[in-house]
Amino acid sequence: MYKKGFIAAFTSPVSSAFTEKHSMKKIMKKETIFSTIIIGGSYAGLSAAMTLGRSLRQVLVIDSGLPCNRQTPHSHNFLTRDGAPPKEILQVARQQVEQYAGISFHEGIASKGNKIPGGFEISTSGGATFKAKTLVFATGIKDVMPGIKGFSECWGVSVIHCPYCHGYEVKGKKTAIMLSAERLMHFVPLIKNLTGQLTLLIKPHPSLGDDEIKKLKIHGISILDEEVIEIEHSNGYVKNVVFKNGTKESFEAIYAPVPFEQHCHIPQALGCELTEDGLLKVDPSHGTTIPGVYAVGDNAQPMRSVALAVAAGNIAGAIINNKLSHDDFQ
Repeated sequence: MYKKGFIAAFTSPVSSAFTEKHSMKKIMKKETIFSTIIIGGSYAGLSAAMTLGRSLRQVLVIDSGLPCNRQTPHSHNFLTRDGAPPKEILQVARQQVEQYAGISFHEGIASKGNKIPGGFEISTSGGATFKAKTLVFATGIKDVMPGIKGFSECWGVSVIHCPYCHGYEVKGKKTAIMLSAERLMHFVPLIKNLTGQLTLLIKPHPSLGDDEIKKLKIHGISILDEEVIEIEHSNGYVKNVVFKNGTKESFEAIYAPVPFEQHCHIPQALGCELTEDGLLKVDPSHGTTIPGVYAVGDNAQPMRSVALAVAAGNIAGAIINNKLSHDDFQ
């Protein structure tokens, strides 16, 4: 899981040009001090924007138009939109958020952030500079792909990370798991619940203990201790896994949660702390360790889903509006 970039993908050129011109005209009337700048215009960011827009706040959404789930064909486990393409959900969201006059959009990449008196200043890679009382980072995370041929082409299609987002669609199918031993025994029961055809591809990960191997065998789970060098596929759908020793094994789905890094490093530059897992540390209001800076969505929560991203944005928007309202009431 969009300004000009988003609109160009889902509307006509005329609509795109009009919207960008209209949005930027609102910004350029004067040097606006926004209530909030939201960096990231996907589910979490747009949810926060809607909540703030409905509270008559002046909001700027800065986004590159490249959501991290853009390769995923369908989004699941989100009420009212189960099975819809992610771009379709975003299109509806963007159209609804645009109805609120206080919300403006800017296509670009936020490259720098500074604390200034009364708020924050954000600069973009294109040279634009904007100021706001508060910031919301809805910038997601960047998945780090392994050096396995075909892996990235299958990512989000048939090489998947989450049984709640994709598991029902591959239930009962011949499935593999590629995961480090440290997380394996948490993950395996979730997948075993969905399919009886389950194989672990464990090399070059650390070896499993005897008790773990015994438990896996009791549940009929196969173990292949061979290094994977390629995933053969058709348009992102897995056909075979190719091993370093030259053998192949056919599969229809592979669970392979991969390492990640923060997509945007501005929060850290501002002093926001990370958790041990590399997520932005937030409190229940989605506030970071820096007052006035909030983080919502995949960059701050371990469970990655559209539903949770939307919920996080909604909460943060309400919390920010509450703070701004009471600040103005002094």
